[in-house]
Amino acid sequence: MNEKIGKMLSQYLTFTLDRELYAMDIAKVREVLEYTEITRVPRTPEFLRGVINVRGRAVPVVDMRLKFGLSKTTQTVNTCIIIVEVDVDGESTILGALSDSVQEVIDLEPDQIEPAPRLGTRIKTEFIEGMGKSGDQFIIILNIDKIFSAEELSVVQDVGEEEGQAA
Repeated sequence: MNEKIGKMLSQYLTFTLDRELYAMDIAKVREVLEYTEITRVPRTPEFLRGVINVRGRAVPVVDMRLKFGLSKTTQTVNTCIIIVEVDVDGESTILGALSDSVQEVIDLEPDQIEPAPRLGTRIKTEFIEGMGKSGDQFIIILNIDKIFSAEELSVVQDVGEEEGQAA
């Protein structure tokens, strides 16, 4: 019997935020778009940059750098918007995740992924699925469903719906 069949190979889309390499399950990714103009929506959290038009639908865009406590994303030729499907409390939401750049799709076997490090009680790490390794570089593997609270996602959903009705 083939030993490889027993090991589940997982595919991840890798992207950068402030020179760090992150990854998310490719099954959550709908598409990757070049940076496009984002329409700001008043009275929304700072990490919610606004909405973009994706085939006639208003899709909220979240600045992942701001969400992780980094400085605001500045647009470069490499800046991308990763369109993802996020599931919180059984609710599915489409949103754009603003990243510095998208790298590649990689395959990781379970034994290439270590559990998320314990960083003390004050630093929230529940959205880190694990740590992968590619060559000498660590890859922070995110659980995109756990990055946003249900409260934050309801704001994002409301913005997408309001903008969709306004269009």
